Amino acid sequence: MDPREQLEVIKKGAAEVISEEDLRAKFEKSARTRRPLRVKLGLDPSAPDIHIGHTVVLHKMRQFQDMGHEGIIVIGDFTGRIGDPTGRSEARKQLAEEEVRANATTYCEQVFKIIDPERTRVAFNSEWLGKLVFADVIELASKVTVARMLERDDFETRYREGRPIGIHEFFYPLMQAYDSIALEADVELGGTDQKFNNLMGRTLQREFGQESQCVVLMPILPGLDGVHKMSKSLGNYIGINEEPSEIYGKTMSIPDELIVPYVNSTTTFTLDVKVSIERDMASGVLHPMNAKRKLARQLVAQYHGDDAARLAENEFDRVFSKGQLPGDMPEVCLASHDLVDGLISVVALMVRAGFASSNSEARRLIEQGGVRVDDRRVANPSEEIAPRDGMVLRVGKRRFARVLVR
Repeated sequence: MDPREQLEVIKKGAAEVISEEDLRAKFEKSARTRRPLRVKLGLDPSAPDIHIGHTVVLHKMRQFQDMGHEGIIVIGDFTGRIGDPTGRSEARKQLAEEEVRANATTYCEQVFKIIDPERTRVAFNSEWLGKLVFADVIELASKVTVARMLERDDFETRYREGRPIGIHEFFYPLMQAYDSIALEADVELGGTDQKFNNLMGRTLQREFGQESQCVVLMPILPGLDGVHKMSKSLGNYIGINEEPSEIYGKTMSIPDELIVPYVNSTTTFTLDVKVSIERDMASGVLHPMNAKRKLARQLVAQYHGDDAARLAENEFDRVFSKGQLPGDMPEVCLASHDLVDGLISVVALMVRAGFASSNSEARRLIEQGGVRVDDRRVANPSEEIAPRDGMVLRVGKRRFARVLVR
């Protein structure tokens, strides 16, 4: 691709590019000198399980790699001991070095499902941050004022409300910026919530006599509910390690307005395919249901392969379009000691099946009308049933389990 085409690919799905002119100039220089751009992405290894919300920036890195550029994953084993204060109303718990390293290993195993390991360098920022002496830290801190730090929404809010801010928290954006200096990064990727941190790197590179990096900010992906940020704690996520049928079914449940953002931000579709889906939906040529099917197939294929995608689609059609039961259901086995006078509460059965993490969550799901035993809706959270072999427990639209009594 020529520099103009590369810029168009990177802009697609991005929330902001700072700046487009600078990035095009970097693409032109790269083509002229035949030196790939160094594209940096910092990962905070405090939560090692990845859902597709985390993959938005990874897909953007893969686009850079497919154009011949180098991806650099910076594992924040040093900064992770502090924890990124972005969006926090209080200081984060500092992580032990062993915990950071263990999380980082798990994270790396997952990111290579998306980015190209042959064009990726993995670096731990303790390699350079751990070598700084106190004089170096003072020099780094002298480049930024307290007023600039308080421009961050989370710091400003905590300061205004009289909540404590640790001095060490001010050093997080400085250390993330120093990562860019140490690597001489050309581009830094991040979510829109990382704008302050990413721009700090752009600023401090100039202070250290380097050419400033460009910043590509990606949107924060809404969860399946279309309201809140995708989050495991809210249960509105699609995990990349989930079963194909779960990925497919969850994708088919998203509101129509999320189809284009998901297509643009979470898939490996080519730019032409992304543009055609958006155009055809806008014109009415492509029905939202068919667009969702394309998206669901693609997401399953990305993480489980084309065969799994076909099987997941067939299973979805059989269960949801034709109203049949899944062909392959997990089983929940009950023994006599699990029963009291031959009975078990539906709440206990849901927890036993893994469909609720607690009794309170199970009761909430029943109250919402989403629980069925065989084809009967359970209305009373206190209900007890006499289980029998072959009984089917259903929670929501996608979770089924067959009861076995032994």
